[in-house]
Amino acid sequence: METSEYNSTVVGKILLTPDLMILRIHTDEPRPKFEAGQFTQIGLLSSEPRSANSVPIREDIAPGKIIKRPYSIASANHETQNFEFYISQVKSGQLTPRLFNLSLGSRIWVDTRIIGLFKLNETPKECDIVMIATGTGLAPYISFLRSHILENQHRKLAVIHGASYPWDLGYFSELTFLKFTFNNFYYFPTLIHADKEWTGLRGYIEEHLQNDLLQKEAGIEIDPNKTHIYVCGNPKMVESVSNFLKQFNYIRHTKTRPGSLHVEEY
Repeated sequence: METSEYNSTVVGKILLTPDLMILRIHTDEPRPKFEAGQFTQIGLLSSEPRSANSVPIREDIAPGKIIKRPYSIASANHETQNFEFYISQVKSGQLTPRLFNLSLGSRIWVDTRIIGLFKLNETPKECDIVMIATGTGLAPYISFLRSHILENQHRKLAVIHGASYPWDLGYFSELTFLKFTFNNFYYFPTLIHADKEWTGLRGYIEEHLQNDLLQKEAGIEIDPNKTHIYVCGNPKMVESVSNFLKQFNYIRHTKTRPGSLHVEEY
């Protein structure tokens, strides 16, 4: 693939840490309207340079090959030409070190298709919504809140986001703003390696669920008939939370079997 076949331009790059960024891309042509929670593929040629902060590795990739990976979209679903992605660098990876080397004006490839079954707005209107994430698994929830929070003030919404350090809490300011703006929205960031300045939650997400965080702090019941729970992020966290929810008779949602537990693994 020639660089002339790139179809989008980098219009924003916010480095939250050397290995965590928000990447904003403007596509040459609009994409179809999508559902908050879905994903698309982005890619770069193998000939593109890696970031100085990555691990040099021996790569056996054809020079003209484009390296593609799927990423959940963080932007609102009505933004069909301006897309935002929340990305963590895998230092020994093939694509993310190249993404982290991009600058404003760089060209990039973005798929014309937007797909995925992780659609938060399909939750029954009478049910509350809990959104659980670690790391960049937060992205689909940002899209949902930006797209639909105004029309969901009739039910309770909660985000539980697990990270290692305070600087790993991407979108902290935006979510805190929503917390103080909407009475029905609750934001629970929790840190594994918090310093003495941190006054919020500490520890793993599962511990807080076991200690009835949702019931005590938000009045949200862990009941599959009353609350749909979305889980996205680290596979170990996904497995642990899913196992915890089994005791409450949560069933994982699939195409053929509707359930109140919705999972997206990275």
